[in-house]
Amino acid sequence: MRSLRTGLSLTSLVAGFALLLAAPAAHAADPPLRDLGTAKGKVIGTAVTGSKLTGTYGDIAGAQFSSLTPGNAMKWGSVEPAQGSFNWTEADQIVAFAQAHNQQVRGHTLVWHSQNPSWLTNGSWTSAQLGTLLQNHINTEVGRYQGKIAAWDVVNEPFNEDGTYRSTLWYNGLGADYIANALTWARAADPAAKLYINDYNVEGVNAKSTALYNLVKSLKDRGVPIDGVGLQAHLILGQVPSTLQQNIQRFADLGVDVAITELDIRMTLPSDSTKLAQQKADYKAVTAACVAVARCVNLTVWGFTDSDSWVESTFPGQGAATPYDANYAPKPAYYGIAEALGGTSTPPPTGACTASYSVGSQWNTGFTGNVTISCSGASLSSWKVTWTYGAGQQITQAWNATCTQSGAAVSCANASYNGTVPDGGSVSFGFNASWSGSNPVPTVTLG
Repeated sequence: MRSLRTGLSLTSLVAGFALLLAAPAAHAADPPLRDLGTAKGKVIGTAVTGSKLTGTYGDIAGAQFSSLTPGNAMKWGSVEPAQGSFNWTEADQIVAFAQAHNQQVRGHTLVWHSQNPSWLTNGSWTSAQLGTLLQNHINTEVGRYQGKIAAWDVVNEPFNEDGTYRSTLWYNGLGADYIANALTWARAADPAAKLYINDYNVEGVNAKSTALYNLVKSLKDRGVPIDGVGLQAHLILGQVPSTLQQNIQRFADLGVDVAITELDIRMTLPSDSTKLAQQKADYKAVTAACVAVARCVNLTVWGFTDSDSWVESTFPGQGAATPYDANYAPKPAYYGIAEALGGTSTPPPTGACTASYSVGSQWNTGFTGNVTISCSGASLSSWKVTWTYGAGQQITQAWNATCTQSGAAVSCANASYNGTVPDGGSVSFGFNASWSGSNPVPTVTLG
């Protein structure tokens, strides 16, 4: 590429960039997932991290989903890290965000063997003391959010794979009736909230899901308050259980609701077009199984973007498990969900949105640049552009975008107020940068 040097006349240089279509890069006519779900009588949710509910992440969480689950903020270790000392900051933030965006909140979780504070797990408690601690915890947390939580995952992961009860602080200290007691206490603390038992590897008909089925049947026969069953659905690519819909239906036939509570579908990295196509089919199959059963009321993905997923840190070498990539671009999986909900969403045509780079003015040590993002045949609700400098240029200031630079690599994302690019419209941002010796135009690709 030719260079601009000191003394040249001001020249506008136009170049394509890597334009990352971030959230949801879809035709203007395509409704968000939450609206498609409403038309089918389904609540479409996502787990979220409260501190991230700003910018593009917040825009997608608010626009696409009708329910939010706190990923960690309502677990015992988060809300009561020291006995009698409570921290509600992130949980309150998520509830407030949901209220502002006309969303439900799914409370997660009240009774679990994991992510408990050390003061609780390391204590020497009598059965009576342990029961009092659990009842007080449920009363405090459920009571705090009374009327603000649509459903609670009251008891999480009570079973082993063979259908026996998991050996936990609660089971060992209180016996199997810790489940019935927790449900009863939760109902007293918020009579309007739906109460669930939630577990993993119970999506298909197997020993573990049959144990859960028998427990729910027994609880209902005893008059214990139980409104629903949560099937977590942390799945592996190509392994959606063939009995998923049958299993959902048998729980529904007990007279309880069913929710897909933590859906993600992981693959061996790196991802490629074949794996992404299979992932789309898997997401579509899970969603379709829920759509087919009237009492399957909620489908929640466990994080909507790969950058906020637990998978890669938990399963080394695996990842790319969510409907959006790490740059907030919808993956084929997104469209698999949409299609199963009756949508006709398809990715925008290649080249429908482009970015152009120009140098507006230049002097001996610096220059002012401008980038314009334009769409024709598609629209954006957020955007991100990247490029690589070839001669040591360094951005020193930017406006109307948030720009970061690492070495030669530059990444600029929309500000909170200019993420939307309508079909036929454009937005621009500018920056100042330094240069020395030469100022070649960035080498570009369009993504």
